[in-house]
Amino acid sequence: MFEIDSFYFYVITFLVLMLILSLYYCIKFALIIVRVQDSIENSLDILDNSYSNISSILETPLFFDSPEVRRIMNELENSKDALLYIANDLTNYSIKEDVEPNDRNEN
Repeated sequence: MFEIDSFYFYVITFLVLMLILSLYYCIKFALIIVRVQDSIENSLDILDNSYSNISSILETPLFFDSPEVRRIMNELENSKDALLYIANDLTNYSIKEDVEPNDRNEN
């Protein structure tokens, strides 16, 4: 009868050690996930700021008709769309009409 009790003691000890080990890794991974989430939120704030700045630049009228300036404006519009696409993809926000980068026709 004594051997059965010691067997249970070893099994319970092993299970408690495994529980402590799994709790350690659960907390460790949870902290990593929280840090990544904070990082993504900060990145989204930066993307939102960049998107606003690019949108305000694109709203100003052009006074030059040179092809170089037009290409730069097209690239800015593509960059703005890419920022919107990345932000929507990171937040899993679905909109009715998805904006894909490089969808605009280059003139």
